[in-house]
Amino acid sequence: MTTAQPQDLDVQPSPLALLLLGREADPRSERGVECPGDLPSPSDPDLVARARAAKEKLGDKVFVLGHHYQRDEVIQFADVTGDSFKLARDAAARPEAEYIVFCGVHFMAESADILTTDDQKVVLPDLAAGCSMADMATAEQVAECWDVLTEAGVAEQVVPVSYMNSSADIKAFTGKHGGTICTSSNARRALDWAFEQGEKVLFLPDQHLGRNTAVRDMGMSLEDCVVYNPHKPNGGLTAEELRAAKMILWRGHCSVHGRFSLDSVNDVRERIPGVNVLVHPECRHEVVAAADYVGSTEYIIKTLEAAPAGSKWAIGTELNLVRRLANRFASEGKEIVFLDKTVCFCSTMNRIDLPHLVWALESLAEGTLVNRIEVDKETEAFAKLALERMLALP
Repeated sequence: MTTAQPQDLDVQPSPLALLLLGREADPRSERGVECPGDLPSPSDPDLVARARAAKEKLGDKVFVLGHHYQRDEVIQFADVTGDSFKLARDAAARPEAEYIVFCGVHFMAESADILTTDDQKVVLPDLAAGCSMADMATAEQVAECWDVLTEAGVAEQVVPVSYMNSSADIKAFTGKHGGTICTSSNARRALDWAFEQGEKVLFLPDQHLGRNTAVRDMGMSLEDCVVYNPHKPNGGLTAEELRAAKMILWRGHCSVHGRFSLDSVNDVRERIPGVNVLVHPECRHEVVAAADYVGSTEYIIKTLEAAPAGSKWAIGTELNLVRRLANRFASEGKEIVFLDKTVCFCSTMNRIDLPHLVWALESLAEGTLVNRIEVDKETEAFAKLALERMLALP
């Protein structure tokens, strides 16, 4: 018996296979990790003092934004903290700041660039701080999806709704096709608006937020939802399935929130009697259905602020935030634990560390603009249109 050799097989490796083998590159996802100049050592004991000095030297010229999922070492230098959209709006409200240093991930910095003035410059301390969810939907894939919907005869009935956790290209597609952006806190309002405009919704790129909002909040059934898989012909769906569906969910997810399981919920209830389970709507549907409370990052924070002393909480969201909240409310006797036993940081969010922040601030203080995030004008125009539709939601 002989074994066929690769050269004997008429098989052409896919672009993804070549990428995994290291024989090709993806310029859209490989945004670069090199810093021109010397990146400070993580063991430098003067990092905090250096960051403080550079920030003081810049004064009102710099405005530092810190996402809730950032490390404590970075958050301490943020002028404001919040979720992605709150921070983008905060940046737009500070037109006097020449530099917006966004301690978050790539799509967040893009949104800040879209909403700020042309004179302001948005800086991402590490260009490799991306978002796995946002990268699960490319402009080419979504354009192909729209062709599939057109061939099925349903495109005219479909309104795209894209989660804030998406690239500028996807936001622009949404704006160009009459859709809107949503956050985890206003997804219900965005979907209500969308169904007033059309009969179906294409929800990008997080299937779980779309499904949970439609089923849990709007009373739809799971059968009303189908999942479009961009890696399968026609998304893995028939024309009949597309015609019958109300929610066409993109096959994307958050790598952090997707790790929580029903077993996680059951286990924490056994370990901590009387615990309240509070999760983000990016979690899987069975996790959301088993939780006591479900809401956005801001909702999670406000719920814990209002919780009575001595109450017990298991939180299903990013670990940096959970630890920060546990420390914050410990003096009030609130027991706050991570929902899963497995440590679960957002790996890309954690790329923004103190050395990168120091490097960015010191470079700006010396007059050198680094790691600028700039969205091209056409993309910006359509993306801003979609964002403005969200801002106009009742």
